[in-house]
Amino acid sequence: MKLLVIGNQDAVRGFALAGVRGQIVTTAGELNRALDAALADEEVGIVLVTEDVADLARRRVDMLMVRSAVPLVVKIPGPEGPRPDRPPLSEVIRRTIGVRI
Repeated sequence: MKLLVIGNQDAVRGFALAGVRGQIVTTAGELNRALDAALADEEVGIVLVTEDVADLARRRVDMLMVRSAVPLVVKIPGPEGPRPDRPPLSEVIRRTIGVRI
């Protein structure tokens, strides 16, 4: 299974440095198309969505986080950093894929 990141330019480029493919998204339409493609791709096991991009289609992302088993959809901090009510990115990654950074 593969990891995919959907988010802002900085996040996607940062994950690309680690060999993770991604989709830069700036509109709700782009987000919905990226999510549709991720859900249709049988190789994608985990989809990371930056919080700023998730806000473009909050209901759909929240629904996928609750209902989608494969791929697993997880929100990660956006460019403003982690929200006070969310765990740090390193903890999200550790919980999601079991890798401590």
